[in-house]
Amino acid sequence: MALSPAFAADKKAGDKAAGADSAFMMKAADAGMTEVELGKVAEKNGQKDDVKSFGSQMVKDHGNANDNLKSIASKMNVTLPDKVSAKHQAAIDKMSKMSGAAFDAEYTKTMVTDHKMVVAEFEKARGQVTSDDLKKFIDDTLPVIKGHLEMAEKMQSAK
Repeated sequence: MALSPAFAADKKAGDKAAGADSAFMMKAADAGMTEVELGKVAEKNGQKDDVKSFGSQMVKDHGNANDNLKSIASKMNVTLPDKVSAKHQAAIDKMSKMSGAAFDAEYTKTMVTDHKMVVAEFEKARGQVTSDDLKKFIDDTLPVIKGHLEMAEKMQSAK
């Protein structure tokens, strides 16, 4: 039995939307885990108190967001990665070898760049995801990420 063209189009749209949900969750999980790992490095390798404190905030806030995302993914039968992507691991490894003022400058620059990208990804995804749980996750998490961006920009301008 052939699908009617209208139903086939609806099914493709549904598959694409589900794909958008899954793709966003994968990107968000990778970014969130990266922020936690870099935050741990900042707590250890940072020189200035504001960098160490910001790193601690990243571990806490992104850790909470990661837990929320895992819960949503579980409900949607989506398996999230359990480790950061190779690209992000390379950045973590590079920064793990740095310390002092050089670390502080690189970490702050990275946090500004990363949070700008994550804000853009979340804003784009807000118009694409179909899951109400994911929309709520974005609505709850986006203000936190924007706050991180402001804090990182202030640290960067204070350097």
